[in-house]
Order: sequence, then C-alpha cells, then structure tokens
Amino acid sequence: MHDAAFAADPQKVYDRLRAHAPAGPVELAPGADATLVVGHETALRVLQNTELFARDARRWKALNEGRIGMDNPVLPMMAYRPNCLFTDGAVHLRLRKAVVDSLARLNITRIRRDVEPIADYLLDRFSERGRADLLNDYAKLLPLLLFNKLFGCPADIGDTLTAAMTAIFDAKDALRANEDLTACLMELIALKRRQPGDDVTSWLIQHPAGLTDEELKDQLALLMGAGIEPERNLIGNALVLLLSGAGGRQSGMLIEEALDHVLWNQTPIANYATHYPVQDVDLGGHVAEANTPVVISFAGANSDPALAEARRTHSKGAHLAWGAGPHACPAKDPAQVIATTAIERLLNALPDLALAVPEKDLQWRPGPFHRALTTLPVTFSPTPATRMAAALQSRPSASDAQQPAPEAAFRQVRNDPGRKKGFWSSFLDIFRV
Repeated sequence: MHDAAFAADPQKVYDRLRAHAPAGPVELAPGADATLVVGHETALRVLQNTELFARDARRWKALNEGRIGMDNPVLPMMAYRPNCLFTDGAVHLRLRKAVVDSLARLNITRIRRDVEPIADYLLDRFSERGRADLLNDYAKLLPLLLFNKLFGCPADIGDTLTAAMTAIFDAKDALRANEDLTACLMELIALKRRQPGDDVTSWLIQHPAGLTDEELKDQLALLMGAGIEPERNLIGNALVLLLSGAGGRQSGMLIEEALDHVLWNQTPIANYATHYPVQDVDLGGHVAEANTPVVISFAGANSDPALAEARRTHSKGAHLAWGAGPHACPAKDPAQVIATTAIERLLNALPDLALAVPEKDLQWRPGPFHRALTTLPVTFSPTPATRMAAALQSRPSASDAQQPAPEAAFRQVRNDPGRKKGFWSSFLDIFRV
C-alpha cells in the first residue's frame, strides 16, 4: 500500500482483498504488516467493539519485538501518543470530552469569519499570475493557517507551528520537526495559561478535565494532525471534481454535493483507525492475531457492494469517512464548513478556473493512509491582488492617518525580498494594518 501503483488505483487492492474476505493482509510500508478491513459491516464491528479491539499502539507486537525500525515511515501516524486517538476506556473518555467540548464552542459564523480572510490572503498571493497549484498554494496552506488562528497563535509560534507541521507531512527531517512542534506547543500553552483568549487552546486549558501541559500538547498536536491532512485532501479532491468534465460546474453540481461525492469515493483519509485485537479474532475468514495492527479502510468499506444503493444516492449517514463508534471524528461539521467556505471563496474569486492538465494526468501521492493529490495545477484569468486590501479598507482604525494604504501595505509585505517571516506572521502583518 506504499507504492505508486496503489496510489494510482487503490480500489484494485480493496476489490482484490474483498474477493477473499472482508479483511486481509497488507503491507503498509516495508516491514510493516497489517490487516486491512474493507467490508462495511466488519469495519463497524471493529470500530464499535472496544472490548475486543483496543486503540493503544503500545500493544503493537512487531514494534515491541524490534521488527519495526524506528525510522519506518508509518510510525508518525501509528506510534502511541497519549491523546484521545490512541487511548481507551476512562482515559479516552476524559481526553475526548475536553476536545469535543472545546470544539463545540466553534460556531459556523466564527469558522467562516476565520476562513475568509485566510482564503483572501492566499488568493492574493497567486491571483495575478493566472496559474497556480491549488493543492500547495491553497488547499495545503489554508488549514495550516486556520489552526494558527483557532489556537490563538502569536506570530512567532504560528510560524514555527506551520513550518513544523509542513515538514512532518512532507517527511522532511521529521524528528527535528517533531521537536520543534513540541517546543512551540509547550510555549503556546504556557502563554495561554498566563493570558487566556477566545481560542481552542485556552478552552482546553480551562476545561474541567484539568489536562496537564503534556496532555494539552498531545491533544493540540492531534487536532492539527487530524485536521490539516484530511482538510486539504477534502478541499483538493472536491476541486478536482468541480473542475472536471465528469462533475464540473457546467453540470450544476453544488459544492456540498461535491464534498459528499468525495467523502464516498475519494475518501480523504482512506485507511486509518488502527486497532489491536486483544486476542486472535476471525474477521470473516481472515484471522487477525492478537496485538497486530487492524487498519480500517474507510474507502474500501465505502465501496462495499452492500452499500451500492446508499452510494448511488450519496446517503450521508452510511459512509465511514468520519469513522464510527467512540473514536468517530468530533469535528465533522467544522470540517465541512471550512471546506465549503474555502471552495466558495476560490470559485467566486476566479470564475473561469480550469484544470491545466487533463484529469487523467493528475498524480496521486503515494502512502497507505491518505487519498491525496501531489499537485493540482490550474489556469485562470489573472485578477488584481486586492482582496485583503478591500477587506481592510472597510475596517476603520484610529491610526489610519499613520498607516500606509491597505493595498500598498499588502504589496510591501508580499514583495519585500528581505522578509524572513513565515506565512502566519506575514498574514498577521497585513491584518494589523
């Protein structure tokens, strides 16, 4: 599940496994074997049975026996972390309640208000060129910057957070990136303990669960990891559909319909939710041994022939893109609002947006867990980079007389060749004008 052939056509693997049983053996990465569940009913059985299937990765027998190298590329996604994704029982309930309650304080109006200026900022960076890579110029950066906003990050911490998460996802010096991520999150937590704000970090700190700094750090890292990669793939995969001949804006497909189609057919996180059976268990003809990884194929389960009618009508309640059971995604509604707002902003700004290459020539990024493009090249009629300036023009300030015109200030920040600041501090510099 780690080569280019799987990336190009993962459905072939799911179908081949399903021909023998609802679950079967796979290789996630060289030396990392697992059971992949591709049957919908079997997937629900694993996801919902917490007594037989644990999430604690410290049970992983091959890792404990030294048969998985510490440099194995699946470890960042599979190794144990003390967060609500890798815990069970009372510990999981306590951590998850803090996360769920904090996310519940994000309403739709707040999310849209936070997404729109970030979208405008990114659009202004490429709209005058007439071409862009919507994955790396837009879909990848928007959730990164949004989490800086939701976490209440000041400029320097936000820059480090953005750089560290990008390096982790791109597998570039991941060990150093993880150290940077830990350090900046601990700095953010210390800051928010002294100066709480109207943000997710402060809400987690204030939650009655009484999370320690270490627990706070791990829940914040989980929120970023579980939010950024799926969100960029949801946005990117929906844009492919909306810009292609198959779905396309010409057909009148709504953004919400495109998102539903993606959740069913190009599931952003295609395979994950690793469980460890507490004893040998028969999964419809394939025996998964105790303490070996059992990975849920959300994409494989969604393509189960048993769901043919639900898939045809895009029934929202049937697909497993958001998981199921006690570990189901707690941010389903915010994730859809973010994607819808980001796509709306883009399509409204660039109405003649078109794929720069035939859809069949788009490349999918190898990896066992995601369904993700490597790039999404597009062309469009160039438009002035004045969106941020226009938004700022409507925000009167007592110090307007001392400030440069918003458009001039934006261009100064964007074009200064001597700037060493990251995306977040650049955004904040403009937004403070």
